[in-house]
Amino acid sequence: MRRNILNSLLFLALVSLTMACKVKKKIVVVPPVTGVAPVDTEKVETLKMLAEKDISYTTLSLRGKAKLDINGNANNVSMNIRIRKDEGIWVSIGGPMGIEVGRALITPDSIKVLNKWQGVYLGKPFSYVHRFTNPQVTYKLLQAILSGNTIPEFMDTDANVTSKNGVWEISGEQADLAYLALFNTLFKVSEYQLNDLKSAKALKVVYGDYQNMNGTLFPTTIQINSMAGTQKIALNIDFSKVESNLPVDFPFNVPGKYEVIN
Repeated sequence: MRRNILNSLLFLALVSLTMACKVKKKIVVVPPVTGVAPVDTEKVETLKMLAEKDISYTTLSLRGKAKLDINGNANNVSMNIRIRKDEGIWVSIGGPMGIEVGRALITPDSIKVLNKWQGVYLGKPFSYVHRFTNPQVTYKLLQAILSGNTIPEFMDTDANVTSKNGVWEISGEQADLAYLALFNTLFKVSEYQLNDLKSAKALKVVYGDYQNMNGTLFPTTIQINSMAGTQKIALNIDFSKVESNLPVDFPFNVPGKYEVIN
């Protein structure tokens, strides 16, 4: 049980999160697919055009609610995530009555998870996440997934860049990781598919309901489905508050009574 809860907290910290009261969002409607392919430009220009639709930020503060399903056991949770670009991702997970049950801090070099439910703490190098994911998963990849941006490692001229049904697709392989990025008619990422070619590990991320944030579009809903062997995790997040370029802190203290685990 302890390991299952810890793994759940770790997965949430790695892939996406948030918390707060529901507020009305001003949604930007995605135009329907016309079936007419975008203008066929050089690959490098297409990659540049799609990357230019990424949100630009120094910090992000995201709050929302989520439904988490682990192997058929579903729970509603609240989440709060803060990001300093290329420096760190801080996550707080709330359970019933808004009581915090877990906290995590991820940097390019390390990952720390505080399980308040059971009074245990885990501190590991970032490479620890590869127990649950493909070795090609990096800090910047996780950061891009959380922000709905293009993944830098995939925006390369070695990738396959094609237009299908009026929208762009980027696909390819890096070592033993196969990837597919689908874009909508707003030229924003609408879906990621990542598959480990050597093991039964897969991740699918679907974005929806965009809102304008400082002149760029941010997805306010994210659906994540992960499979690693027999473990299946589904996470549906509905962001209620999205803010950028504000001061953020990463409070993370380990009480002396907490048990340190491996």
